[in-house]
Amino acid sequence: MQTFSRIADLRQALQQKRAQGEKIAFVPTMGNLHEGHIALMQAAHTHAPTVVASVFVNRLQFGPGEDFDQYPRTLQEDQAKLAAAGVHLLFAPDERELYPEPQGYFVDPPELQHLLEGEFRPGHFRGVATVVLKLFNAVQPNVALFGKKDYQQLMLIRAMTRQLLLPIEIIGMDTVRAEDGLALSSRNSYLSPAERAEAPRLYRTLNELRAAILRDGTGAIEALTAAAQENLAQHGWKTDYLAVRQQSDLHPPSPDGAQKLVIVAASRLGSTRLIDNLEI
Repeated sequence: MQTFSRIADLRQALQQKRAQGEKIAFVPTMGNLHEGHIALMQAAHTHAPTVVASVFVNRLQFGPGEDFDQYPRTLQEDQAKLAAAGVHLLFAPDERELYPEPQGYFVDPPELQHLLEGEFRPGHFRGVATVVLKLFNAVQPNVALFGKKDYQQLMLIRAMTRQLLLPIEIIGMDTVRAEDGLALSSRNSYLSPAERAEAPRLYRTLNELRAAILRDGTGAIEALTAAAQENLAQHGWKTDYLAVRQQSDLHPPSPDGAQKLVIVAASRLGSTRLIDNLEI
């Protein structure tokens, strides 16, 4: 595996791949890789002969008081995992490479960025969209893969790619979970042993809520959601949101109940904020 820190060197290497007629699959990450990331890398091999990963902790998507400085940075370990997964090229720039001057131009998504996750993390999705577009421009992939755990982020990136006419196919991959159901996340390392034992309750709650909605119908969603949130609170969780929304746009369910639905949640256990979702 080759590692590049400069855009010019990365583009030169990729140009050689394209000259040989190879397509490029790309998986952007913030590093501190786990099995969920590796599953994306492995899936990328089925879409293109050349697989590129990036590792970059993007300051723009962190708000005041969030964990930008504490976010785990484990580049050497990440390189070993990516090489073992058969990744061909790693792009690992520093901030000066991606932001050589103060960023004055941003990708400012529409109302989707203000719903749910965006309500509790103002500016987060503007930072995500801006850095993803920069990375897309640096790599110029044919295909890019993202995990469904960040459900709203995946929706936003798909919409950005479609509306800005980017010639990139966006592929969403199912969330990879531990045996007890906890969605794999780099932030899981923040959990204490007692919190880690409690953490799977979030996914169990989503499953119980889905079963209740399928049993009682969409007319009972408000009461069922309130009960699910109260159950979490009784076990020490502090929930930002637990909501049932339309898969198409993350708006509340339509009265006719014709739309496919998804349960989305963000809740804190101790100092760790966990997110998860479950399609209905």
